[in-house]
Amino acid sequence: MQSWTFTFQVASVALIWVFVLGISAWIIHLIRLSQRLHDVPSASVAISIVAIPVFLTVASVLTYVFVGLRRGRRDDATTPAATEATDPEP
Repeated sequence: MQSWTFTFQVASVALIWVFVLGISAWIIHLIRLSQRLHDVPSASVAISIVAIPVFLTVASVLTYVFVGLRRGRRDDATTPAATEATDPEP
């Protein structure tokens, strides 16, 4: 059961990064396209100044939380109190 849960958690973190990097690449493409077409890139630049750092921050925080929860779970499982709680009484 835990392996499926871990697999879905890793997949969700990976999909978050694919989404964030894809959106960032798309916005950068729009800025380059507006420059190539000699258009005013004001809207694209304004959106990218806000959107890219926000997306990167959210993805970083979610990844940090995921890694922190996994590390905390691993540390708790190795403590004597945790192993005593999981061992059945004879």
